[in-house]
Amino acid sequence: MRKFAWAARGVAAASGAMLLGALAAPASAAAQGPEPVGNKCSSVRQVASTVVDFRLSGLFGTVFRSATDRQGHAFLNDSRNPGVWINLALLPGAPTCVHDTAVSVTEENPGQLFITLLASDGVLHQAQCATVGGAPFTPSTLPAACGTGFTAIPGTPV
Repeated sequence: MRKFAWAARGVAAASGAMLLGALAAPASAAAQGPEPVGNKCSSVRQVASTVVDFRLSGLFGTVFRSATDRQGHAFLNDSRNPGVWINLALLPGAPTCVHDTAVSVTEENPGQLFITLLASDGVLHQAQCATVGGAPFTPSTLPAACGTGFTAIPGTPV
């Protein structure tokens, strides 16, 4: 019985040392999400959406959705253009291996759509796109609406 008690204390000490090491690791080492394997990116699917609910806007009721696929690609859908998913890689500065996505929109016309992507290295990238009532985003109109494309958000705490 004493041998088991000694072994249990040893396992507890080793577990504590591993936990301490994990807590002391730099934030960049703690990044989770898709990790490029060779030249491939592996990710889980993520979805986000936002809707314009300001009645005086020409965008009232418009839903913007963003999603990722298992290869780390990010897409945008504008409900005014059903069934069309725009690959966000066509915007300058888009990360190549996306873990998560978020969208938000201001409620004016023209308003602003903010698309935020979390890259596999833990850095957030954001694009700000002008929205205009009646004109849905398409692969050909999105680059002009989003101007400079994605820029990294400094000081991302991951």
